[in-house]
Amino acid sequence: MSAAITDRSQVVQRGRNLEYFTVTYNSLEGLVSLAAGLIAGSVSLVGFGLDSLIEVTSGAALLWRLHHDLNEARREAVERITVRIVGWCFAGLALYVTVDSGWTLVQHQKPERSLPGIVIAVVSVIVMPLLASAKRRVAADLGSAAMKADSKQADFCAYLSAILLAGLLLNAVLGWWWADPVAGLVMVPIIAKEGVDGIQGKGCQDCGCG
Repeated sequence: MSAAITDRSQVVQRGRNLEYFTVTYNSLEGLVSLAAGLIAGSVSLVGFGLDSLIEVTSGAALLWRLHHDLNEARREAVERITVRIVGWCFAGLALYVTVDSGWTLVQHQKPERSLPGIVIAVVSVIVMPLLASAKRRVAADLGSAAMKADSKQADFCAYLSAILLAGLLLNAVLGWWWADPVAGLVMVPIIAKEGVDGIQGKGCQDCGCG
């Protein structure tokens, strides 16, 4: 086995470890958020839990992509399929944010107090930027548009966690109950664009996976 293949194999393993962590963490995050949201009657927390499940799907798709990375005959085809799967995950995320934020505004629903929800949001604000950064390094080393797109999923999770926390704080201090859903809606065009680009397969031509 050549040194180049050995080095790439090590990067692939690093990517797999990151995706195993992603699937495990987001599964726990989703379960805690859904349970806390249902107990507190919080639409935002329930929605955050659903977002975590979307990220689990994206992580599972990347594990499949990395499983085939060293097979040069299949690498490019698998990369293109994975980019589209992640694109659909972005589309699902954009839909969730739109519906959740719009419903909250229409119902004038204030963010609910939930200690477990606050804790998981704080942890995500810390963990997700680190995870996104690590995934970007792997994406650059592998020349993978799919991994790069998946890193943006982690970025958006961090943003949504920060929005959830800011909404709770702004409502508690200033009574700005609408800050959370408005901030979410501002993100929708950005998330949707990532989804459309992924579904159309944009970025694969420059990813270097072939």
